[in-house]
Amino acid sequence: MQGSILILPPRRRTMSHPMKKNLALVTGCTNGIGHHLARVLAFHGHDLVLVSPDQEEMEFLAIELGAIYGTRCHIIARDLEEESAATDVYDFLLQRGLEVDILANNAGHGYQAKFWAGDIARDISMVNLNICAVLRLTKLILPLMLTRGSGHILNTASVAGCESAPMLAVYHATEAFLLSWSEALASELQDTGVTVTALCSDAGDANFFMQDIVPFRKEHALPPQEIAKAGYEGLMRGDLFVVPGTSNNPVSASRRTLPDLARASTHRARQDHALAASS
Repeated sequence: MQGSILILPPRRRTMSHPMKKNLALVTGCTNGIGHHLARVLAFHGHDLVLVSPDQEEMEFLAIELGAIYGTRCHIIARDLEEESAATDVYDFLLQRGLEVDILANNAGHGYQAKFWAGDIARDISMVNLNICAVLRLTKLILPLMLTRGSGHILNTASVAGCESAPMLAVYHATEAFLLSWSEALASELQDTGVTVTALCSDAGDANFFMQDIVPFRKEHALPPQEIAKAGYEGLMRGDLFVVPGTSNNPVSASRRTLPDLARASTHRARQDHALAASS
């Protein structure tokens, strides 16, 4: 298997015979929102599976979290753009008997350019990481959650998915996919014990845009630690959409924030009616 795997035990535990801690898998954990999600999860007592191409940064993070919180960290140095990476992560979990309670799909990237002037390889790379990797990993881990009757899925998306934008056509399209898919999946998972939450940050909060966005967006972007904290709290409440801060409200959020899942529920009701009529 390509890539490296490392398990870093904690330097200390607060109890001599600690209870089993819930396990969270975080992708894209070496910078930005994902880095702070890992910190928030560790603070709240979760052990971690960290997935990123950057093994050195993950090792630094794992050592720090182990020293501060007693967090046990499993490190998988893989690039999720690769088609086999999600399967390798899944095999790693099965071989060690690890049950993921929280799947945080955070890895993603984007860039700004007119569509016809942009590099098609970068566009395809964006789709592979922002969409395909999320689908692959969730498709593998979700059935295990359903078997247990419990679990949480956190998809880091963006309010960019609520609108189109010149210079960011492909990026906004990938975020629109994440929002639509999260909403439909949450409806399918009702009454299963598994929840889905879409963390909708401002596109300007993303680490990969911080060097390029206009000064106004940079000045008003929320700190990633605040976004991560809001995402975790919303996940634990079972919220479908979490839109941190006030700058993203109400216009962007209003297009997607439907606490009763009205649109997806209506669609499901139509499908159920059609199936009943045909039987």
